[in-house]
Amino acid sequence: MRTFPIIHARRDVDNSRFLKVEELDLEFSNGVRRTYEKLKSSGLGAVIVVPMRDADTVLLVREYGAGLERYELGLTKGRLDRDETVEQGANRELKEEIGYGAREMHLLGTLSLSPSYMSAMTHVVLARDLYPERLVGDEPEELDVVPWKLSELHLLLNHPEVSEGRSIAALFMAREYLAGRYHPEA
Repeated sequence: MRTFPIIHARRDVDNSRFLKVEELDLEFSNGVRRTYEKLKSSGLGAVIVVPMRDADTVLLVREYGAGLERYELGLTKGRLDRDETVEQGANRELKEEIGYGAREMHLLGTLSLSPSYMSAMTHVVLARDLYPERLVGDEPEELDVVPWKLSELHLLLNHPEVSEGRSIAALFMAREYLAGRYHPEA
């Protein structure tokens, strides 16, 4: 097993309202030294929710992605608020983005976005037994809610508005869990 690199120094490089950049001076076990930059998370974490309308229908949302400068079709997601559990945050995001709450929540796992340069982790939550309830969120416009069959998940891979890896991974995790082929407790 490899030993972790030695961190010789940490420096804040740049900060915005949302992003914090840190430089790390690292020395690897073979003596090679490098400086890496990473985006630091707020530490609260985030959720991505797979809301199931019925046994085969997931509710996706279409929202503007400023990073790609286009609309993207994916799952409900957002940052956790202080003193909020993963389940509470997932339910809040559902109510804000699609106008539903869930009576049943199940944590399927946790995903990193890009471990090479980001510290953020996203909790994947399966939400079932939905009921109508809307909360005011921070979205600048109402989001389109798009039903999609999990049995047709393979067709989503070629959809021109689908590229977000967390949504794709979370949908596959949910499909495999619901089919009995994935057991996150194991």
